[in-house]
Amino acid sequence: RRHLQQVLVHDIVKPGIRGRREPIFRLVDTKIVDIRDSETIVLDVKPAVDRWLESPSENHGLFVEVTPLDANTDVAFTNRSHVRLRRSVDEDSTEWLSKQPLLLTYTDDGKNSPRSGSDILSRSKRAPPSRKHKRKDGRENCRRHPLYVDFQDVGWNDWIVAPPGYDAYYCHGDCPFPLADHLNSTNHAIVQTLVNSVNPSAVPKACCVPTSLTSISMLYLDEESKVVLKNYQDMAVLGCGCR
Repeated sequence: RRHLQQVLVHDIVKPGIRGRREPIFRLVDTKIVDIRDSETIVLDVKPAVDRWLESPSENHGLFVEVTPLDANTDVAFTNRSHVRLRRSVDEDSTEWLSKQPLLLTYTDDGKNSPRSGSDILSRSKRAPPSRKHKRKDGRENCRRHPLYVDFQDVGWNDWIVAPPGYDAYYCHGDCPFPLADHLNSTNHAIVQTLVNSVNPSAVPKACCVPTSLTSISMLYLDEESKVVLKNYQDMAVLGCGCR
């Protein structure tokens, strides 16, 4: 039991005033952890976040309390600060990224309504294209389009805890000759498109592909059914171009 500690997260309902008033806390979640493990501890603070959304001015933060389960634990160890909000001097930034406290929330903006099983990767309704994307022949130039991926529709909801889905986007459109500046093309793509304009059978046109991607954070269940927080790289398109 010397290795077991209880982590308690409280919503600070009313902050205290030194020497005059004690703060008022409301317990939102608690968990018993083994300090010998180095895994991420996940606690549910949704009740506190819900209260903050209803009354933003009442958001006074969270109070994290760590107490030993063993009554014989050294008092000096008990009183030591367990939760750090800043990186220590002898700790590199990479190590700190895996240890720092993180509040992760997902919200529903109402843009993506529930989807049927047949609509596996549904695409949002496309807004009328701007003039710079529209060509005289009716085809659109390369650009980013909306694409929402629902994890339930693709069968991933059995291991992904949150979010229920995300905006991945995708790239689509023509890369016509000559390539305009807004098509974010490389010199190689410009040369390839030039050759294609002279001899289409020699080489295809440049392709519309993602040129910039971003990551998303997800909570998932590992092989031991433990909830793990992980940042997945290159999951959503930020920009498109002809390459």
